[in-house]
Amino acid sequence: MRHNKSFNHLGRQSGHRKAMLANMAVSLIMHKRITTTVAKAKALRSYVEPVMSKSKEDSTHSRRVVFTYLKNKYAVAELFRTVAPKIADRPGGYTRVLHTGFRRSDGSEMALIELVDFNETAIATAPKAEKKGTRRSRRSTKKETAAEAPAETAPAAEEAPKAEE
Repeated sequence: MRHNKSFNHLGRQSGHRKAMLANMAVSLIMHKRITTTVAKAKALRSYVEPVMSKSKEDSTHSRRVVFTYLKNKYAVAELFRTVAPKIADRPGGYTRVLHTGFRRSDGSEMALIELVDFNETAIATAPKAEKKGTRRSRRSTKKETAAEAPAETAPAAEEAPKAEE
């Protein structure tokens, strides 16, 4: 029975699963997107996001902790040099899982997992969020519109005779 088992074992023993997730995390950091099954992508997301949060603070201790997860010094260098500055202001959610369909050979559901801040096409097409102004009560906006309406009509009336002269 699977009582109180909180994560997907992916049909592997623990050593194989840990090695596979570490290798997939390295590939994701180096290539910025990889294609895999949906179950592996979801497992990878929960594996790599804490590592990326740890990379926000560039210290010797955090580099060593991240190295215990990734086991690849080139991936650690890439994570701290290029990925960490881009995700510095993001509070979480560094990866995106996109379902791509089914694999022809065995029908497994496939997914594309990518780093959110490295998809240039999505960043370019996304509308920029405008800052909202301060919120006002309804009563004050009614007074402002009533005060502004006569002020706007009065200059227009003055300009009309000047145009005739």
